[in-house]
Amino acid sequence: MESDDLQKLVERTMPFGKYQGRLMADLPGDYLNWFAREGFPKGEIGRLLALMHEIDHNGLSDLLTPLRQAHHKGRP
Repeated sequence: MESDDLQKLVERTMPFGKYQGRLMADLPGDYLNWFAREGFPKGEIGRLLALMHEIDHNGLSDLLTPLRQAHHKGRP
């Protein structure tokens, strides 16, 4: 994990697939579980999906709340 990966989860959108355009932090658990079973893509997207899967699987999604709020405040 890189130091700013949690922030990226609330800023980046899914670039492909069924949930293209949805924030990485908002991807449903069953979609993340599918990647965990089938294999995460290579590169940054795969790393972020794997991280979001771990957060979701362990019930830690509330960790992203302050980051979401900070990101939302920064938007015009």
